Amino acid sequence: MIGSAVGDALGAPFEFGPAGAFSARFPAAESAGEMRGGGGWDAGEATDDTQMAVLVAESLLERHGLDLPDMFTRFQRWAAADPKDIGLQTEDVLTNGLPWDRAAAHHFRTAQRAAGNGSLMRATTSAVYFARGSDETTMQAARRIAALTHGDPAAWEGTAVFHELVRVALNGADPLAAVPAALAHVHPDHRGRYATVLADDWHPDRATEFNGAVWPCLGSAVWAVRTTTSYEDAVRAAVDLGGDTDTVAAVAGGLAGARYGVDAVPARWTEPLHVPLPGFDGRVLRAPDLVDLARRLAS
Repeated sequence: MIGSAVGDALGAPFEFGPAGAFSARFPAAESAGEMRGGGGWDAGEATDDTQMAVLVAESLLERHGLDLPDMFTRFQRWAAADPKDIGLQTEDVLTNGLPWDRAAAHHFRTAQRAAGNGSLMRATTSAVYFARGSDETTMQAARRIAALTHGDPAAWEGTAVFHELVRVALNGADPLAAVPAALAHVHPDHRGRYATVLADDWHPDRATEFNGAVWPCLGSAVWAVRTTTSYEDAVRAAVDLGGDTDTVAAVAGGLAGARYGVDAVPARWTEPLHVPLPGFDGRVLRAPDLVDLARRLAS
């Protein structure tokens, strides 16, 4: 969870920028000021990616499991408070006036496009919570949570794969070696596209869609972890891809955090980290709060 939130905050100022912008500004590891803020974000401020992940976590803990109407209501409360950033699709689903079990499906029928990475970006907390269960349990939970805001099953499947890779990592195994087994659980209609972007030889340069879509986002995040040997290098690689930098880095950071552990996350990145929660009485969570939340989710 710390790894995901740090990736989110580190990538936010570079969102929609060109590839290579991060390394051009900070060419050496351990550069001062990497958590610089910008683009409307304060230094160390996490975006909607982590804000929604916290809402997922608190619903799971307070409701003692998966309560989809409760989770949707929390999302609505947050969206109504005018957060700095909210995906267009997510905003429409949360404000179209339809109930939790119809809003996303209605959006998908109307727009015919609902495979953004907005369900993947918030999945780290639920992945931690369901990691104690089986592959089937965690992947099905991921699909159900994703479907609250994303009506396209492609978004469900990408979120499910991420859940499973985090489960494997938190149980002490290699998440990259688990990719083929995870793909076997993906619906056949979507397995091919995920097999392509999760292949050992795939590179984000070969993506046919912007990394704001769920499958190139997941593929880019896994690529960043696969081609590096540390948490820090994985997140730097993710941000340096450009495009939807906060989300790609949040996903890569979550997976790298599960693989390498919280001690691998640099203190210079965690110290300024903070997560505002619009709509929730001005609350702001900091790194120790996220650590406590993670421990409760994993217990």
